[in-house]
Amino acid sequence: MDSVTLIGTVTLVHLLALISPGPDFLMCVRNSLTYSRKTGMWTAVGFGLGIAVHIFYSLAGLTVLISQSILFFNAIKLLGAAYLIYIGIQSLRSKSAAAFTETPQKKDDISALSALKIGFLTNVLNPKATLFFLSLFTLVLSPDTPGYIMGVVSVIMVVNTILWFSLVAFFITQDHLRRVFGRFQHVFNKTLSGLLIGLGIKVALTTNK
Repeated sequence: MDSVTLIGTVTLVHLLALISPGPDFLMCVRNSLTYSRKTGMWTAVGFGLGIAVHIFYSLAGLTVLISQSILFFNAIKLLGAAYLIYIGIQSLRSKSAAAFTETPQKKDDISALSALKIGFLTNVLNPKATLFFLSLFTLVLSPDTPGYIMGVVSVIMVVNTILWFSLVAFFITQDHLRRVFGRFQHVFNKTLSGLLIGLGIKVALTTNK
C-alpha cells in the first residue's frame, strides 16, 4: 500500500470511529449545552490530548500489553466506567435550572482547564479506544511503516478529533437548538445523565476479546 493510500485509509477509518456516538460525543454535547460553546470546544481539545496518549503508547508497543493483560485492561475499563457514572450522577444531582438559558453570561461556566480535563479523562479512560488503536496499529499500520507516515497520521488523528468535536459543539449550541433544548432542559438533563450512567455500565462490561 503506497503512502497516500495508507494515510487516506487511516484517516477514513478514524473519521468513521469519531462519527460513531460514544462517550466523547455525549460528553461534548453535555458540556456544550450545560455550560457553553467555548467549554464544548475545550472539551474537544481534551479529547485530542487523549488521542495523543493512545497514539503514544501504540507507537511504544504498549497497546498489545494492555489488551492482553487482564489487570491493565480491567484497570482502564473500571476507571473509565466509574468516571462516566460519576459524571452522570453529578449531572442528575446538579441544580441546572439555568443550564440552557438564552443568556449565556448568567451561567456558571467552568474553566478551560476543567473542560480540557473532562475531555482528556473521558477519552483516555475509554477501553474501546484502546481496542480501536490496537486494531489500527496492528491491522493497518505496522512496525515497518515509515516514521514520517506515522507522524502524519498521528497529527491527522489528533487534529481530526479536535475539529470534529469542535464542530459538534458549534452546531449543538446554535440559538435555535438552544431554545429547543431550553424548553426541555430537565428532561434533557435526566436523559443525558442516564445515558452517561448506562454507557459507564456498558463500558464496565466490555471485554478485551
